[in-house]
Amino acid sequence: MHIAIACDEAAFDLKETLLRHLHAQGRQVSDCGVYDRQPALYADIAIPVAEQIIAGRYSHAVLLCGTGIGMAIAANKVPGIRAAQCHDTYSAERAKRSNDAQIITLGARVVGPELAKRIVDTWLEARFDGGASQPKLDRIRQYEQATPRRDGGDEPR
Repeated sequence: MHIAIACDEAAFDLKETLLRHLHAQGRQVSDCGVYDRQPALYADIAIPVAEQIIAGRYSHAVLLCGTGIGMAIAANKVPGIRAAQCHDTYSAERAKRSNDAQIITLGARVVGPELAKRIVDTWLEARFDGGASQPKLDRIRQYEQATPRRDGGDEPR
């Protein structure tokens, strides 16, 4: 499991904390920025990381910003990505077990460092169940591959 971790300036300190935490566990983790507290656009961080997951460079990613919302919205623009905003361990577990999320996003202004560690650990330890969730993910893939219609709707290919 190769994990990417990245943030905007609002979450720099939390990223550094989680990076140390994951390294201490012996996990293979790559720091994908930012590397200081200079303003950064979360789309410029989330989208390249999400694209690297699709390309197979990373299996998972933790993306951090002030609330976690912007990173989730941006990462989910990449077809095939399932990024889930998580602010508790239950949603982190469900993000993986029910939705097979490759990315979780957290908000440094919402979640403290100790809870963030527990959220990330819970998500990394959870496994996708498939089962009743598989048809739901299959339907999402159908929408991602849909051909746009002239009337503005979509129809699966």
